[in-house]
Amino acid sequence: MNGSDLFGTIIYHHTFCDGWTNNREGAIYHLGNTILFLGYMGGSVAYGALYIFSFLAPSFLCLALWGWLTVCGLDVFLWNLLLMLQCLAQVYHLIFRLMQDGLTNEELSVLYKAVYLSLDVPVQVFKEITAASENKVLSLVAEETYAVEGKTPIDQLSFLLSGRIRVSLKGQFLHYIFPHQFLDSPEWESLRPTEEGNFQVTLTAETDCRYISWRRRRLYLLLSKDRYIARLFSVMLGSDIADKLYSLNDKIFSKSCVRLDIRLTSLYHVLAPSPQVSEGGGSANSPTRGSQGDPTVARVDPATSIQGTDARNSKPDKGKIPMPKPLHQLWSSDTEMPSEEDTPGSFPLRFQRGCAPLAPTDIHKL
Repeated sequence: MNGSDLFGTIIYHHTFCDGWTNNREGAIYHLGNTILFLGYMGGSVAYGALYIFSFLAPSFLCLALWGWLTVCGLDVFLWNLLLMLQCLAQVYHLIFRLMQDGLTNEELSVLYKAVYLSLDVPVQVFKEITAASENKVLSLVAEETYAVEGKTPIDQLSFLLSGRIRVSLKGQFLHYIFPHQFLDSPEWESLRPTEEGNFQVTLTAETDCRYISWRRRRLYLLLSKDRYIARLFSVMLGSDIADKLYSLNDKIFSKSCVRLDIRLTSLYHVLAPSPQVSEGGGSANSPTRGSQGDPTVARVDPATSIQGTDARNSKPDKGKIPMPKPLHQLWSSDTEMPSEEDTPGSFPLRFQRGCAPLAPTDIHKL
């Protein structure tokens, strides 16, 4: 009998049921089908497949017991037993794959969800990044020093997971480093791969801290091989340095306790040295302060004084409104601008090492 004859026999020449019996199958049969029904309500992703096969395995076990105890059919028992074993193999395979794709370290998993997931970084890429740090989470106890100014070499890059780090320069507090920030991003960016240097600030743990760290050579090797990871670190480091720089904004005050904003273009005239310096060491365009140190008294040019006297004696023209001075002239002649003594620690060497004075356009780019 060929295949078509067998198919026709099954479809057209089968015997119909003469009558339905009143016998009911046992509880094991109904339990197996109930679990089978619940199992097929799973999804299609990896976790959905794990859900399905986790339900199918006990379902086929119940059906195998039903075929062995109730039906007493060897074929029913063997088929359901085979299906149960296949489901168990699928469950084991899915768990193994999820463990390979997932993050076993809880702290690294929290880091991925808090920082890298929002940047749409794949899990595999994040695992390559953490593998460069040997998947180790290091710790600092309270008041333990991470780096000492002038002594600790810049040979690694660290990222804070929990706790708080205090940054100081010559014993003077600068700013804090909070979780999910780099500890030494300015130092990392200040050196080329072939250069060496030491920290110029001291980093001390304010509380118990946990962090991950990449060795400099190993991280440079990873960045040279993977362009995507290199761009990711470039963006994260730039944003971190900008946050640290703006955290110093509250420390910039003038002598009259007026808070200044480092984003102001005119602040360049205060922070950067004047391009024209006189022989006596002062600026040729800016007025010097009084000999007695009074900040409100400025030396007046005689020619300017004569012009001012003539202006007071002469009558102003009707219909003409005096034009105010340009902003840069008012700013450069302001006697209340902060000096280096006014803003101690405002711009530590941590952000100035190897850099030229900031131009107004550069400040806008920050």
